[in-house]
Amino acid sequence: MKMRDILPRQNILSDLRGTSMLEVLEELAGLVVARYPEVGKDRLVEVLLEREKRGSTAIGEGIAIPHGKVPRLPAVVAAFGRSRWGVAFQSLDGGPTQLVVLLAAPEDAEDAPGTPHLQALARVSRLLRSPEFRRRLLDAEGALNIYEVIQEGDEKYV
Repeated sequence: MKMRDILPRQNILSDLRGTSMLEVLEELAGLVVARYPEVGKDRLVEVLLEREKRGSTAIGEGIAIPHGKVPRLPAVVAAFGRSRWGVAFQSLDGGPTQLVVLLAAPEDAEDAPGTPHLQALARVSRLLRSPEFRRRLLDAEGALNIYEVIQEGDEKYV
């Protein structure tokens, strides 16, 4: 699975406005709901917050991958946001989070190896593991350039 399969260009925010985890989740959920209004923004945010209660999805090194399963979503979809200053996201390393990739999957998605939402989670994790890739995302000018960096990463980091 490639990021371009699940992350439409319009689901990229180059400058998150939110200064808290909740505000960032609401911003990114708004992008998903713009394409899939039947999901409901409040429900998506609720699912993401429930997941955060089980353990932070901010894995450190400025990265968070909030994810969850929601009703009425036809396929896995992603939204990306960048915070220049960083957001307190209860990161495992205690640092601020600057790169956030929201992953939403259909409620009935199975948790078996090779399923689309687990492939997506693995792909995002693999891409963001690269310090060079993270630096390029942080340095990119605007959403279009971020999208191009992600497309290039899709080809380079397999």
